[in-house]
Amino acid sequence: MLRIGLLTSGGDCQALNATMRGIVKTLMTNSEEPIEIYGFEDGYQGLIYSRFRVMTPADFSGILTRGGTILGTSRTPFKRLDVPEADGIEKVPAMVHTYHKLQLNCLFMLGGNGSTKTANRLREEGLNVIALPKTIDNDTWGTELTFGFTSAIDVATKCIDDIHTTASSHGRVFVIEIMGHKVGWIPLYAGVAGGADVILIPEIPYDMDNVIKTIEYRMETGSRFTIVVVAEGAISKEDAALSKKEYKKKLAERTSPSIVYDIAKEIEAKTGRETRVAIPGHTQRGGQPDAQDRIFATQCGVEAALGCLRGEFGYMIALRDGKMCHMPLEDVAGKLKFVDPQSDLVREAKALGISFGDE
Repeated sequence: MLRIGLLTSGGDCQALNATMRGIVKTLMTNSEEPIEIYGFEDGYQGLIYSRFRVMTPADFSGILTRGGTILGTSRTPFKRLDVPEADGIEKVPAMVHTYHKLQLNCLFMLGGNGSTKTANRLREEGLNVIALPKTIDNDTWGTELTFGFTSAIDVATKCIDDIHTTASSHGRVFVIEIMGHKVGWIPLYAGVAGGADVILIPEIPYDMDNVIKTIEYRMETGSRFTIVVVAEGAISKEDAALSKKEYKKKLAERTSPSIVYDIAKEIEAKTGRETRVAIPGHTQRGGQPDAQDRIFATQCGVEAALGCLRGEFGYMIALRDGKMCHMPLEDVAGKLKFVDPQSDLVREAKALGISFGDE
């Protein structure tokens, strides 16, 4: 009997179900022994508190196109992993106990950076773990792509597309907040795809004077509107020069809901143009996975299942140089993949006339 556990951890995304389907279908097709499937509810919380469902292949039928996760998810911050739960339960020992109680042969963990750090910790505790790279932010180190990313780009791009018509009709400046606290992959790709005029991302600190110059130039050359795409974690050159402590203090003292409101207010004050804020928010995580996500999620599930059947554990499935491969968990856990300010796409966007506020 091959006993496996499945859990989805951290923020949800569109292709979690497609990935789990890929794992289960591959195991059922290729395993020479019966499969017993345990689906843990709400991420690592299910493993901690032994909340699970015994599942059958039928549970994974018809979910390729379904967004979210049929198991539910939650966040269990790695930095609090050794802090007992409110009821006193020790997280890591409890997870190890559940794994051994169910006599699992492998735990498949679908999650992003923090979740992968926890998966590596469980590997260090002697558990057979395989991680699969989930995050809309595409910021997981060691892989060129994560499932959820391309679907999120589609949602964000659709928002930018829709804003174009109302911005043009009213002759407004629109500041659109796109997800990305620490990295700017979604705003970069969606901004280029959606025809943004300005893209502000965490990796390229901006000078507000340069943003204003771009807007004024468009006004002078007859453009009725300007689209400014801003990552949640966009940062000015002045703030980037602060220490971490100083910057955290400044964020704590902010009275506006987020940086996009500050940027919009400054644009309106300095240009005299009517300026509005648009925030697609969690719609970027929702809805059906696009075709690319379905394909990549399925590939991840297949490769993880085949690795399990070969008795290979302790790694994350990754795409590198266009090929599926295994990255040791200890090599990827805790690392972020940032946008390279000198990358081809940034260079090409600038050649188009898109401003990143840095020059």
